[in-house]
Amino acid sequence: MNSTKILGLGLSAGLLGLSSCTATNEQPNIIVVLTDDVSPDMFSCYAPHTPKGFEHAGNTPNIDKLAENGVMFKTSYAAAMSAPSRVELVTGKYANTTGVYQNGMWINERSNLFLEDHLSFGKILKDAGYATAIAGKWHEGSIRPYEELGGFEEYSIWSSESYMEACDNYKGWNGGMENETTISRYWHPGIIQNGKVLYTKADDFGPEVNANFLMDFMERSAKKNKPFFAYWPTVAPHGTRLGVTTNPFRGEVGEMGKSNAEENAARFKSLVEYIDYLMGNIVQKVKDLEIADNTVIIFLSDNGTAVTAKTRGIERGCHIVNIISGAHVIKRGASNELTDFTDIAPTLVELAGAELPEGYEFGGQSLVPFLSGETDSHRDWIYGYISTSQVLRTKNHLLEVVNPMLGLPEGRFLYTGENRFREGYVRAENMPEHQEAKAEMLEVLKQFKPVTEDHPFWQSRKGKSFYQDYTSPATMDKHLHNHKDWVFYSED
Repeated sequence: MNSTKILGLGLSAGLLGLSSCTATNEQPNIIVVLTDDVSPDMFSCYAPHTPKGFEHAGNTPNIDKLAENGVMFKTSYAAAMSAPSRVELVTGKYANTTGVYQNGMWINERSNLFLEDHLSFGKILKDAGYATAIAGKWHEGSIRPYEELGGFEEYSIWSSESYMEACDNYKGWNGGMENETTISRYWHPGIIQNGKVLYTKADDFGPEVNANFLMDFMERSAKKNKPFFAYWPTVAPHGTRLGVTTNPFRGEVGEMGKSNAEENAARFKSLVEYIDYLMGNIVQKVKDLEIADNTVIIFLSDNGTAVTAKTRGIERGCHIVNIISGAHVIKRGASNELTDFTDIAPTLVELAGAELPEGYEFGGQSLVPFLSGETDSHRDWIYGYISTSQVLRTKNHLLEVVNPMLGLPEGRFLYTGENRFREGYVRAENMPEHQEAKAEMLEVLKQFKPVTEDHPFWQSRKGKSFYQDYTSPATMDKHLHNHKDWVFYSED
């Protein structure tokens, strides 16, 4: 890939208050932020484009500015649950290659060791000369991000006690708990930083701890004039869990409060807005370090909002936030171009001028030509998936819940036109004028062999357990349909 083609351009860095950036052949600093379990409609920059407008969205002015001065993809896909989504992002490969289809569905014996077979974008950039750091939630198999194959030299990771026990400063955990077994990710969080348990206090908040860690890493790297890759897979705004104030096995349990649907929604919105606050701090740090002319920021979410979107085989399940802004990115604002998570790793490779093993291939393609203005188009189709369902999107058509195992071998076929966010979509199975488009989409799907009843996974202990719940009437009904509050087209 020719990285000098983009790195020699002097393009807008308006998100940081600059009118233009200086032309440079240096490797750009890269910041990738991955928010947890949140649909685009929760952000005020996306809200004007959604059917419900600002009804649910948080006030996110700092993220809005990134979108305004860079590119905000209105239609971007990932897998519809965190583990397969994160594996897709880190490797640039779909589940048909990695074997990771759902949190409980890693379908071959190599899945949990996927980094032995597929490169992590952390390792690729580390090998290209970058200082690398990760902060937040990993949730990607048995190989840790700070191991050689992960590629991250520094880390601040929300962790279980089993990983804490391996640290030489471990002396038991008496901090926050979300339930009887899960250590807190929010207040009084359980975090390992660079091989040491971080013994937090009751008023320490996980997202802030991790953001501050990354900003310190950025400052140290900038002072050394070393390009950096800062990856922040946030723990927020995932499930606003109440948690407890002390470990139930080591002291009195103190509930942090009761909850109801309205209260949980308010907490979720507040966490979205707090992420925006922290993004403002990160952007300000980039300004203060005087590196805005050579820093790219990529802001994402891993899957749709829990309850209303996550784990569903419909478009909203895999429809995610995708905003790219900063140096080397022209100002486009909201875009109808299509992209999915397999495009991120090749984009980082081209930005960094990194080398790949001969013959190594990603599922997607670099966004650099589109971001730089070299071209005004990117891809003809994007692909999403969860469990045994597949979702395929072109600019004017959608195939969702393509799932032979659950009785929908050709899924639901819809004509979307230029519409986005599911409003104005029309069922098109019986419309002759759209049959050619449908046939072309089904042809594309042939490269992604569906997981069917005869797959060996279903005979394993994990497979049998997963299958029992997955094929229950309640789970099937949820999986194959939109949440009742988000139905904008016929699903019959």
